[in-house]
Amino acid sequence: MVDFERKEKYNFNDLLRIMEILRAPDGCMWDREQDHQSIRQNFIEETYEVCEAIDEQDTEHLKEELGDVLLQVVFHAQMEKEKGVFDIEDVADGVCKKLIFRHPHIFGTVEVASSEEILRNWDELKRKEKHQKTDTSALESVAKSLPGLIRAAKLQKKAAKVGFDWDGPQGALDKVAEELDEVRRAAQGDGDSEGEIGDLLFAAVNAARHLKVDPERAMEKTCNKFIRRFADMERQATEQNRALSDLSLAELDALWDKAKEKE
Repeated sequence: MVDFERKEKYNFNDLLRIMEILRAPDGCMWDREQDHQSIRQNFIEETYEVCEAIDEQDTEHLKEELGDVLLQVVFHAQMEKEKGVFDIEDVADGVCKKLIFRHPHIFGTVEVASSEEILRNWDELKRKEKHQKTDTSALESVAKSLPGLIRAAKLQKKAAKVGFDWDGPQGALDKVAEELDEVRRAAQGDGDSEGEIGDLLFAAVNAARHLKVDPERAMEKTCNKFIRRFADMERQATEQNRALSDLSLAELDALWDKAKEKE
């Protein structure tokens, strides 16, 4: 039995102690075997589950999922503590210093008149903090591990800050049409299909930005819509005592159209 006090309600320090116990030589075999890379995907998945709880507006679910993300933070910090590199206190110290530095209108003497001005100051301070001396370095700072649509939008937003942007939605929409034509040509053997599809998606993200649409959320809603319509297709087929796989493409299209009409 490990030396740990059972409580009615635990706190953050208890979480740190539990992680130390799990990673100890006589702790949990699985937890001891993990490294940053092996649980990297867990961190991503837990973050998305927080986003799902936010979208559901389910506070109990949100509380649980935030706990899972916090566990990931503690897990990674404990690994580095064992190496003598840094610990959770260093993590907290770093983020506190960052917040103080990037809020000079709160912790300093800078005066601001709007949220837009605060964001401009934030970007300038961030570049100074990260020693980003060129506009390209600001683009390179965008995490490569981000989902493609989110990364594209962030890159475009940063480029727009130096004036590299369309004047309005029409230019972005025209670019989508141009890239679609290039995809069509690539499909006929004239060009790299993968590269042209990438260009089309990038252009679509740019159009979304100009239309004040979050491309990642738009894609999420479309995926959910696809599932709803597909489920309706299957329900229709079941009512006919048939399986979707037994239907022709024309029959499937007809069911799809009926499902679409209901929305």
